[in-house]
Amino acid sequence: MRRFSLLAVAALLSATALAGCSVINDLRGAISPTERPDVPAEAPPAAMPGTERFYAQQLTWAKCSGGLCAQLEVPIDYAEPDGATIELAVLMVPATSGSRLGALVVNPGGPGGSGVDYARAAAFGAVVTAPVHRKYDVVGFDPRGVGRSAPIECLDGAQLDAFMAQDPTPDTDAERAAAVATAAGFGEACAAKDNPLLLHVSTAEAAKDMDILRSRLGDAKLTYLGKSYGTYLGAVYAGLFPEHVGRLVLDGAIDPTLTSERLNLGQAVGFERATLAWAEACAAEQGCPFPGDATAVMSGLGDLLRELDSKPLTVTGDRSVPAVTEGWASYGVAAAMYDQGMWDQLSQALTQATRGDGSGLMDLADRYADRNPGGTYSTNLMQALWAVNCLDKPEPAGAEERVAQQQRLTAQAPLWGPFMAWGSLVCATWPQPDGTPPPDPAPITAAGSGPIVVIGTTRDPATPYEWAVGLADQLEKGTLITYDGDGHTAYTRSNQCVDDAVDNWFIDGVVPAADLRC
Repeated sequence: MRRFSLLAVAALLSATALAGCSVINDLRGAISPTERPDVPAEAPPAAMPGTERFYAQQLTWAKCSGGLCAQLEVPIDYAEPDGATIELAVLMVPATSGSRLGALVVNPGGPGGSGVDYARAAAFGAVVTAPVHRKYDVVGFDPRGVGRSAPIECLDGAQLDAFMAQDPTPDTDAERAAAVATAAGFGEACAAKDNPLLLHVSTAEAAKDMDILRSRLGDAKLTYLGKSYGTYLGAVYAGLFPEHVGRLVLDGAIDPTLTSERLNLGQAVGFERATLAWAEACAAEQGCPFPGDATAVMSGLGDLLRELDSKPLTVTGDRSVPAVTEGWASYGVAAAMYDQGMWDQLSQALTQATRGDGSGLMDLADRYADRNPGGTYSTNLMQALWAVNCLDKPEPAGAEERVAQQQRLTAQAPLWGPFMAWGSLVCATWPQPDGTPPPDPAPITAAGSGPIVVIGTTRDPATPYEWAVGLADQLEKGTLITYDGDGHTAYTRSNQCVDDAVDNWFIDGVVPAADLRC
């Protein structure tokens, strides 16, 4: 019952598997401290009074799994910088040549994705190309409330399982009332933890953290690669600190002007478009689980999901879930839309499902949710997602509005419209600072910044291409790269034209040709 994660899931998971290394459980336990020169203190921006000590701190780097680790101290509430603080986990994979250009900060998306895990994968050829890594220290941080940075955790594994498994398309008054109650219960569970950070994990606050990080890395301007939700973090940063914008790349972009309904509609249409592309490929192959042309495949998939609403599928093995519901199955199908390399796995899982076995769909759903088969969750992605999203964007309340929205979305996306209409309901009753709802969406121009590169993929399910066009248009110096392809995000995924343009920008400062198409 939520928006789909804007995480670059496929890129992050493949990178983590490639790395083959364990999660850092305690960054303070790193050994063999590595000396790095002190960075001079920097005066904080005028909009951040009282933060002088944060812009004067020195990062203490130490060897750790996959690179060098440090902790960055930031205030919980920037309105009270002398109050309580938290420490953000930071990981650096040093440049592989002696002629470094500086630090390249990366964010994989989410919200809730670990920048520490993402940056670590740079040592194994993921995240950026080898020429870029030769020139830059690749740096990732877990944003406030995420991963190892004072993580927001409201539900235990069993409670989160129940939340994920619930009916995503309620179609009776009783089911809608249950959906409203469950959505409100998530926020109530978070509020009951009495964690002051819960009200201070917005993207604007994370962007302020990122400026302190830039300063403490010793760079006058930020060089940054943001994917998916990371593009929103990067755009918000550029709007707040245009004078500190260096070479930014925003891949799989989000349009900051989107209202909640427009975001839901965009994702509904995006996933519909991506699913149709899978259906066309499936129909052309022998053994497709639903016979016929692409229209018949889409119809068969829709019928299966609706059947699961009342008749969940059994699973085999130690799954810790009694059955695959419509909710779990929807997440499983969605996971495969992030990367066309997973389409065969989806087709095999759906073939299993038509034979009464939901195990393949649950495998995909586990992957989507960072969930282990035994019922534990590897990260707090599924909880940090809400904590951030609900502070960023106002959300209408009430089941009646959802029913009306469902009708509007279903008209344009018959398969995914109902799911998306109810997907953001949690934010309707989420705890807000002083009870004040988030500000209405507004364009970001980043007036006074240098060029900012935006990348859009034409059949991206999670961040539709139109969003990249919108962001590039509103930025004062936005330049758009269009990748005609499938899957979520483009750089380092599958296209040399995109990679070359981004590399030339990062390494030589060459702005991509206007309206470059790859």
